[in-house]
Amino acid sequence: MFSETMKRQELFESIIESIDEAIHVVDANGITIFYNKVAAKNDGITIEDALGKHVLDVFPSLNKENSTLLKVIKNGTPIVQQHQSFTNIRGHLIDTVNTTVPIYSGKTLIGAVEVAKDLSTVKQLSQKLIDLQSSVHKQTKPVQSTGATFKWDDIITEDPKMISMINLAKKAANTSSPIMVFGETGTGKELFVHAIHQHSARREKSLIAQNCASLPSTLLESMLFGTKKGSYTGAVDRAGLIELAHRGTLFLDELNTMPLDFQSKLLRVLEDGMIRRLGGAESYHTDVRIIVALNEHPIQCMEKGSLRRDLFYRLNVCFIEIPPLRERRGDIPLLIEHFRKKFNYKFHTLVMKVKDDVIEHLIQYSWPGNVRELEHAIEYAVMMTGGDTITLEHLPAYLKIEKQPITPHSFNQSQKKRLSLRETLDYTERALIKEAIQEAKGNIMQAAKILEIPRQTLQYKLTKFKITFEEGTMHE
Repeated sequence: MFSETMKRQELFESIIESIDEAIHVVDANGITIFYNKVAAKNDGITIEDALGKHVLDVFPSLNKENSTLLKVIKNGTPIVQQHQSFTNIRGHLIDTVNTTVPIYSGKTLIGAVEVAKDLSTVKQLSQKLIDLQSSVHKQTKPVQSTGATFKWDDIITEDPKMISMINLAKKAANTSSPIMVFGETGTGKELFVHAIHQHSARREKSLIAQNCASLPSTLLESMLFGTKKGSYTGAVDRAGLIELAHRGTLFLDELNTMPLDFQSKLLRVLEDGMIRRLGGAESYHTDVRIIVALNEHPIQCMEKGSLRRDLFYRLNVCFIEIPPLRERRGDIPLLIEHFRKKFNYKFHTLVMKVKDDVIEHLIQYSWPGNVRELEHAIEYAVMMTGGDTITLEHLPAYLKIEKQPITPHSFNQSQKKRLSLRETLDYTERALIKEAIQEAKGNIMQAAKILEIPRQTLQYKLTKFKITFEEGTMHE
């Protein structure tokens, strides 16, 4: 009999825990006797923090007048669809609709149960819609934007190293010191930069980004320092990006591709904050926080001579290294789920599930294009799914062929029978180009040397096979 009662209790608790509403049960004295995971998440505490304790001891912001549970215990009448908005102990704004009812044993009131539906996400989406409508209807008033869109919550991870890097970045955000971010292409360097700016004292000012790849010194100088009318044919008085970022943040991406002669000019600006427009005689003082990013390790860049050592020492006050996706495979299921929801919303679809064999397949893949490549793969899969479940057949073609990167000898007998000679040669050529692009870290000239073909030929093949060389990934 006792065993049967225990089984029923376990079954009851399992059913309650499977419900996506917050459930809080107290006895007649206001002591918590049941508190599920959803309620704990909303309130920013653990289940153990609440069990066996009085409501007012756990939630000091409540009192006998505003606590719905205590009101119901006192009056014995239910409170239905009561809106509640509060900031939990972790600083998150929570909006819920609560229904609280008394619990009777016969005619004796023995407690109360509260069921709360979290509407925080719905409210945020509604607010965004209102803001969008306001910006459309008030076109006479310019919409202000700092240029930063991502926050810490946009970095999806449970990986210890990533969490450590986030904590380091949060500390650095509170200062004005330069920051150097290193990570392979597609790892999410820009997310970190945006979040740092959004949570810094400069958040009200602009975040201005400039990719330094393949830009000559003269063009970089005019873009960053500005120009003076008459300095060259067609030149006008124009502020550069450093001036525009005054009291804000300047983000220089792919710093290692910046010409060495211009790196020395940037170093002087970092030392005294003074800039002079191209062709001008006057100097301007600027207050700019510099964040730089590299897709190649700075030590290797200095050894190769693509990064000045004195510039590295000046910028490397805080060094943030973002691990590639292959080193945090535990995040892949989280990211798959995040992107599934994202593209459901974007495409107005209802893809509700990703099959387990798809998740396992994607976990095993090496992801040379990192999180960005995974995002594009899930975008394609959601787009191709006709029903509510993503299966292997919905993945991009290059991911369906096999788990490991394709090599010239990677086709088994059954695959050879299915593919023509032309198709087999195309797959092999595409794989070798991808491998070279990855090894060269997106450098076209270097990749052409590895493949021992002219640069123009490689450019043609990149277009033919639709390979995005910046990522080393293919989109079909």
